[in-house]
Amino acid sequence: METPAVYSEEDIAHILSELDKEEVYGIVLRAKGMVPSLGGEWIYFDYVPEESSIRSGKPDVTGKFCVIGSKLQEEKLKELFCR
Repeated sequence: METPAVYSEEDIAHILSELDKEEVYGIVLRAKGMVPSLGGEWIYFDYVPEESSIRSGKPDVTGKFCVIGSKLQEEKLKELFCR
């Protein structure tokens, strides 16, 4: 999905920690993306169950994220990422 939303590192850390909630979001095997940050830079992130990384990266055209898994609750994931 694409999103024009702007995030802080804390926002992304919270989102990634939420992905561990299988009963809410489904079985998330992997997530990754790049989104604009509040400071004008970009935040790149990767997630696998119970492990994530967040780092700064070069600008892109629009924020993007991808979630891979099983029985994913797409509407809940959209709410989580696209505030």
